Amino acid sequence: MNTPPDPFEFLKNLWGPMGLPLAGLSAGTAMSEVDKRIAELKSVETWLNTNLNVLRMTIQGLEMQKAGLAAMQGRPATEASADAASKSAPQHAGREVPPKK
Repeated sequence: MNTPPDPFEFLKNLWGPMGLPLAGLSAGTAMSEVDKRIAELKSVETWLNTNLNVLRMTIQGLEMQKAGLAAMQGRPATEASADAASKSAPQHAGREVPPKK
């Protein structure tokens, strides 16, 4: 009699040339193991999305802080950032050193 083909052989052949391992997948893999791996990967996805959202909020906070500082100085934010980059003067004892002319 013919033995039934391995249902995961197709996946192994598909992913094998790309160097992506299918560790632990075989015909004898229990459905609960697959469910467990899916749950683990979904928790990793959730963790990564949370970190991405925190990063986005941090960037937005810094952009708001930059705009607030520019508004207090009475200049557009782009002009203030260009001036700050060109005037990176050292500070001594809490006072700015005037730029050399």
